[in-house]
Amino acid sequence: MQAVRRCSACAKRAAGGLVQNQEVSLLQRRGAACIHYLSTSEKRRSGVQKPGEMTNPTHISLASLSVGHGLWQVEDLSHNSLIRRAASVLTDSSSSFLSQATLALTDALTDYSKAVHSRIIFQKRYLASVGKMSPSEEESLQRAISGWRSEAAERLNECKHYDSTWIKAVNLSKMAAEAAYSSGAHQASILVQTNIQVAQSQVEEARKLSSEADKKLAETKVEEIQRMAEYSAFLEGSEEHEVHEAYLRED
Repeated sequence: MQAVRRCSACAKRAAGGLVQNQEVSLLQRRGAACIHYLSTSEKRRSGVQKPGEMTNPTHISLASLSVGHGLWQVEDLSHNSLIRRAASVLTDSSSSFLSQATLALTDALTDYSKAVHSRIIFQKRYLASVGKMSPSEEESLQRAISGWRSEAAERLNECKHYDSTWIKAVNLSKMAAEAAYSSGAHQASILVQTNIQVAQSQVEEARKLSSEADKKLAETKVEEIQRMAEYSAFLEGSEEHEVHEAYLRED
């Protein structure tokens, strides 16, 4: 009876609009407690308990009860369920590792390609101006070429370092995908396999650009050899011509 009176008082206070939002929430919880108390008391008086309400102690260690949206929900804590969760966490971690390694490698490859192309630009400019530059201009171009050569070498070392890390990330992700699939976390396995394919595609594109830069650099080196050979031949011809003119003047 005391619980009934308490519920009645709560209803009156809520209907009168004399409480704030926080108090309304408190009244709702008290009302729910009152209803639960009355329901429990009625069951105790009747002495009736349904078979489905019996609690099996052996199952308590395999499940925990939690309240959500006003309903009792059972959370599966079986070994298989916990293994699937752990496998999903593993795929998430391996995907994050793969993503960071892919970003580092593609950035390094892109920077290497830019450095090589910059070197090619200054090298072509130098070859086109051989014999036409002042000493200061020639020194400036040679300094720029040397600087970009060093820059490309540093970026290439970074590419080798991150490439090794990226390969490890790919292998780890593959193992995580296999573990997830075998544990029953099929969706997580499919997701990490998709991430591997995306990463491989991005790295392949970056490597293609760096390979094209290396190819153009090799062509520029061949052009440099030919141009310098022509210029040397021109200088030798000029020297012979000057010697012949000097001999004629002496005659």
